[in-house]
Amino acid sequence: MSFLKKSPWILHYDGTSCNGCDIEVLACLTPMYDVERFGIVNVGNPKHADILLITGSVNEQNTPVVKNLYRQMPEPKAVVAIGICATSGGIFQDCYNVKGGIDKVIPVDVYVPGCAARPEAIIDGVVKALGILEEKAKALKEAAHRQPVEVEESSHD
Repeated sequence: MSFLKKSPWILHYDGTSCNGCDIEVLACLTPMYDVERFGIVNVGNPKHADILLITGSVNEQNTPVVKNLYRQMPEPKAVVAIGICATSGGIFQDCYNVKGGIDKVIPVDVYVPGCAARPEAIIDGVVKALGILEEKAKALKEAAHRQPVEVEESSHD
């Protein structure tokens, strides 16, 4: 992860869920699983986050919040959908107000299955997201180099 000048920062958002996956995300931060050994820091500001972790499904009420969090994150960014509710709506998919998984609202880079997702699987998903961030950073850098530079012509009288 040569493009990262700092440790990758994650932002966790809970959609509509039973909080089982949220507890497992918090377990990843405990000394037993220690996701920070990968240099990962949990933050509360989307403007500082590199990876968005989302648990729970999307409904009409939280759709604008999810879109807003995603828009505020700087490029490159990655999204990890954690648990069956975030990936497909889970047991709530037939509810009147549930749209489904997170990918109905924003692009998702990594899907972590489970109900509730195990901390090991969540950490694996975050590590995969770090690889995706590296690829996106390279693509952004290449795109920036390919853009032609416009030079203003100076007028000589």
